[in-house]
Amino acid sequence: MRFFENLFDPFAAASGPPPKTLIAFGKWLFSGAGKAVAMMGVVSVLIGIAEVMAAWIMGLIIERISTLGRSAFMDGYTLPLIGMVAFMLLLRPALILFQAGLNSLSFGPGLSVLGLFRVHKYTLGQSLSFFEDDFAGRINQKQMQTTAALGELLMELLNAVAFAGAMVLGGAAVLFASDWRLSMVMFVWLVLYIIALRWGLPKIRKLGKARAETRSAISGNFVDSIANIQTVKLFAHTDREESEARKTLENFRQAALNFGRQVFRFRIVVALLAGLLPVALVGASVALWYSGATETGAIVTAGILASRLGAMTGWFSFMLMGLFADIGTAEDGIATLAKDYTLLDRPSAKPPENVTGEINFQQVDFHYGREGGGGLNGFDLVVKPGEKLALIGRSGAGKSTVVSLLLRMRDVEGGGIFLDGTDIRDLTQDGLRQQIGMVTQDTQMFNRSARDNILYGRPEATEAELIAACEQAQALEFIADLEDNRGRKGFEARLGERGVKLSGGQRQRVAIARVILKNAPILVLDEATSALDSEVEAAIQDTLDSLMQGKTVIAIAHRLSTIARMDRIVVLDGGGIAEQGTHEELLAQKGLYAGFWARQSGGFIGA
Repeated sequence: MRFFENLFDPFAAASGPPPKTLIAFGKWLFSGAGKAVAMMGVVSVLIGIAEVMAAWIMGLIIERISTLGRSAFMDGYTLPLIGMVAFMLLLRPALILFQAGLNSLSFGPGLSVLGLFRVHKYTLGQSLSFFEDDFAGRINQKQMQTTAALGELLMELLNAVAFAGAMVLGGAAVLFASDWRLSMVMFVWLVLYIIALRWGLPKIRKLGKARAETRSAISGNFVDSIANIQTVKLFAHTDREESEARKTLENFRQAALNFGRQVFRFRIVVALLAGLLPVALVGASVALWYSGATETGAIVTAGILASRLGAMTGWFSFMLMGLFADIGTAEDGIATLAKDYTLLDRPSAKPPENVTGEINFQQVDFHYGREGGGGLNGFDLVVKPGEKLALIGRSGAGKSTVVSLLLRMRDVEGGGIFLDGTDIRDLTQDGLRQQIGMVTQDTQMFNRSARDNILYGRPEATEAELIAACEQAQALEFIADLEDNRGRKGFEARLGERGVKLSGGQRQRVAIARVILKNAPILVLDEATSALDSEVEAAIQDTLDSLMQGKTVIAIAHRLSTIARMDRIVVLDGGGIAEQGTHEELLAQKGLYAGFWARQSGGFIGA
């Protein structure tokens, strides 16, 4: 069994990005499994030939019985009979078992893993905008559908097409050896069969593609509803979501009906052809025997081949329908999954070294690809190493855009951003982001253990460092009380999808603990304490003050009391800097900041 299990590495890396055409994409997806693929192709052909050989052997035996009778049957025939028995008992079963080993131990457990690992790895490298423009559930469904469809396609090509092709060609050769006229009958039938395939299968392929698109829409719609179930219930819109689901399912049902109608028409034609083959072959062989033009063995051979080929015709046609449906499904998925990266590391990009934390925005323009849209206009800002800088402004002023561009979630459309004098486009994306610790208002959690979520900041951290970070973030007490539905407690308890089992403040403290562990030289705080009550915020603020020591800090907040102590406050308005200075200096200017401070209620910026 280990021979089959180790024929290829299911986690081997792919070479380069995925191509956009079906065959090339399939090669990219399953490259590395070539040895197993070649073996499967060869053994499938051999099994097809073996099936024909079995019919030929039966024909030889019947012909010898009919011509020599009981008394002379064994004369000089012992060794051929032993060979026939050995073929039927040893060689033919060995081929079938070898194919079973490839199917069960190589392709079954390995091929889908190989494909999914590669396509998921490539998808993870897409830019943020790729995920913003699609449903998470739909992307995942495309990954699953495309990999499964191409895996089925390859398996069927190797198992069925190779087998059927060998059986048809071998059958024609055996019939030709028995009587060339029988092979001509089969040739005419084969032409009719190919015409039927050329008529039916392209339509099935097209309709299969449409069906796959509507099926993936179901996953996107359902996951979207479930992921936002709190909003659904808060607005009492269960009926609305049911209606949306009904429309999505009705679209799928209609596409499935269109596909099913074509399949039904095709199967009618195939059923007629499957019935025609044994009638034509057996009828022709009987007519030739009746006229004395051939022997009894030809009838037996034709009868066995006709019955097997007739049965195979239905199975093969059904398989081809699935195969062409898989092609449609795969083509639909490739259109999504093989998109080029829009955000790439330059070939010469290197990770930053010995970062001091100086950040320099030089004449940065960014409008989200829209002329005159929101964003930044000729934005200039220098943050000195170790400086604590706050960004404030109304919604849409450009605060989040500054952070997004700094992290290179998007590329500037004009100008440049420099870290310690190096354009961040000359740095690797991962290397850049490893130098920046960030706590966001909408803290994202994995449905993994509390330990895994916190250690995401630094997976190699020790247990003592983990506990120390949680103590600093005021998180140790509530983590100790965690318990999930499987009885796992404390650090081992799962947090639920997107951390749903935690309150907003608890998620914020887990995120802060994660950043404490990361200990990056640059710290970005985007409403880092917005979900905390005043008492916890006061405790956390002390932790953040300690965490900020020696780091370059950019903090975004609407709660002005949390940023009044910063070294410098920058007020953004209309994609540029309207004011900057210390808290006292900005109040003295009596400008936007002073207005924000005067109008705030409970420490929040007013309208």
